[in-house]
Amino acid sequence: MTRLYPEQLLAHIKHDMRGCYILSGNDALLQQESKEYLHSNAIAQGFEEQLVITVDSHMEWSTVFNFCQELNLFSTKKFIFLDFGDGIPTNAQAESLIKLSALLHSDILLLLKTGRLTLQHENSLWIKSLKTTSNVAVVICQTPDQEQLPRWLSTRANAMSLNLEKDALQLLCFYYEGNLLALTQLLSLLSLLYPDGQLTYPRVEQSVNDAARFTVYHLADSLLAGKNKRSWHILQQLRNEDIEVLILLRVLQKELIQLLDMKLMSHHSSLKILFDQKKIWQSRRSLITQALHRLSVQQITQAISLLAHIELKVKQDYSQSVWSEFEDLIMMICGKHLPYSLESSDGTFDV
Repeated sequence: MTRLYPEQLLAHIKHDMRGCYILSGNDALLQQESKEYLHSNAIAQGFEEQLVITVDSHMEWSTVFNFCQELNLFSTKKFIFLDFGDGIPTNAQAESLIKLSALLHSDILLLLKTGRLTLQHENSLWIKSLKTTSNVAVVICQTPDQEQLPRWLSTRANAMSLNLEKDALQLLCFYYEGNLLALTQLLSLLSLLYPDGQLTYPRVEQSVNDAARFTVYHLADSLLAGKNKRSWHILQQLRNEDIEVLILLRVLQKELIQLLDMKLMSHHSSLKILFDQKKIWQSRRSLITQALHRLSVQQITQAISLLAHIELKVKQDYSQSVWSEFEDLIMMICGKHLPYSLESSDGTFDV
């Protein structure tokens, strides 16, 4: 099954339009832009009849089935968009998609919007049924992570005829990670402010706001990697967003207890065996390996004790601020002093 990134769509649909596209991921901007690309191309190719439905448990699937079978004297090509939101089709919805797949043909273009599809989802019967009757392509609409964002931003800037200096690119990645909508809006603003398209560090710096969006899992990964400035930045953003402290505690406690367990067991088993036993994703294994090599049993134990102290303090008096203790935790795990400034002495950012 073909997998595409949104930035590849324009070139793809010019010569290889498929009968079914699945917009898979969590990024609203990427999904919306991908939908617009596909919809406009479908109209240009004569798919004039349209059916757009937000799928829920009360949806009448007969509406979709009838639409596929209706005859129209003036138009034969049909475009169907089924929006599953951030979710994956339920068992009942999957059965309806299997029935729908039997009605598809070359004059019907089916577009599905779903949450992130795993390999297990891609091997499900409803996708296999769609692949049988339509040539399916999955468009990966996942928000670029820390490592992918510079490439995505560089590609977007080039498409807008903007020359983005390396330092300016780092600055934008630091302040807009996880928020592609705000980042795209800023690029549009900068293109208006500077018609010559030259985005230097001083020019960009005048316009940036800290619009990065993070989850507690970003903080956990940053701590495992030992990135103190990035961890501090994430913590401040979570605090500004009024993250539930107990949720933050539970995620970090789970991470550190697992780390301690693996540290103790690593004297008797290889890391690969431990990773497999604990079913740790491949994408996280390098982070955990870094932490295991960097931290001692004593350091991990102290960090767990600090989290227990924070939890006790919160439960005794929920109004008490515990953010300074979380900052102590960052220093303890990363083994460095917290930054007075997010910018390093060499002018780079810990992204």
